[in-house]
Amino acid sequence: RHRHKEKWAATAPRIPATRLALHHFDASYSPQLGERWLAVRAALLCEQKYGALLNSFASADHVAQELELHNAADFISEAARKAQSLLQGSEVGAEKGESVSPEGHGGGRTVTPAGTSPPPAPIGSNIKCYTFPRGDITRFRPAWPDSLGLLSYYLMDAASLLPVLALNVQPDDFVLDLCAAPGGKTLALLQTGACGHLAANDVSISRTKRLYQILSSYVPKNVREAVSVTSYDGRDWAELEGGTFHKVLVDVPCTTDRHSVMETDNNIFHRRRTKERQMLPMLQLQLLMSGILATKPGGDVVYSTCSLSPLQNEYVIERAIEIAETQFNITTHAEDLSHFRTLFQDTFCFSSDCRLGELVLPHLTANFGPIYFCKLHRA
Repeated sequence: RHRHKEKWAATAPRIPATRLALHHFDASYSPQLGERWLAVRAALLCEQKYGALLNSFASADHVAQELELHNAADFISEAARKAQSLLQGSEVGAEKGESVSPEGHGGGRTVTPAGTSPPPAPIGSNIKCYTFPRGDITRFRPAWPDSLGLLSYYLMDAASLLPVLALNVQPDDFVLDLCAAPGGKTLALLQTGACGHLAANDVSISRTKRLYQILSSYVPKNVREAVSVTSYDGRDWAELEGGTFHKVLVDVPCTTDRHSVMETDNNIFHRRRTKERQMLPMLQLQLLMSGILATKPGGDVVYSTCSLSPLQNEYVIERAIEIAETQFNITTHAEDLSHFRTLFQDTFCFSSDCRLGELVLPHLTANFGPIYFCKLHRA
């Protein structure tokens, strides 16, 4: 009997990790998303859409014009114009006698037409990222270096910039990117031009090497030297520099849903990684707690994943808020980010079902994501 089992084990067909991932997602996301799952599933199995994060450090002034000639547009600038237009519309409404509500920050006031929600907050950012219109599957050509060897733009999932925008870095902020590799969000944080100090950390030494490569390809030496790159276990960060940062980005390891259904290499659904996958929510919670503890009172933490799973998204947020209060006497609350849906709905498809935070759903006409992000404010 033992020999028979050995023979069976040696000859039994191995189910690819990508298929295991798809079976898992069918079972869990179909009840979650209902009839939308088929559209999301189709998008996950098709080529991902990218954005071109413009590199402000490169001396290539013609890059933006060339991208615009190919019908790409800076979706962040478009959202900023939309926010300004909505704000002006609400001010016109106020002049006609509708209600005025205090904003509650620095004594400023935001006017709001009676019976409506407040206008979206403006997007204040120096970040520029070009995308092609909905339904346009044109690919960006590889970036080219300027005279100093710095590349003109970085290709990434444009939805990955939403957590950085939500962090809303202000001038001279001390910023921590807790799980920084491979480096796209770190590069975006530098594009804000606002970081007083940026700490970029990742537990993986091999991934940290990739982060160094990104920085050397896009960032001049004098700016790179101002970024501290480390390879600590992010769960221990509070013991190293607790209560130090104004803003913390916690872009945690997750099931990376799109990668899991498309790529065999390093797939979290490989059978030998089953235990690791099951422990992901615990790891994510520990990293988020570390991020909260690393934040100064009055600071902000943005948590993000590239998964559709509520177990890795809202449930982690809810548990972290509870633990921060009960075990550390730290009060945090999740901020309302619904204005992101209003401002960026022309570029991304958003879920309307998140209890906390926002979720970008992949769609064939706008094949970005999935990206989940939620902003916590530490009192």
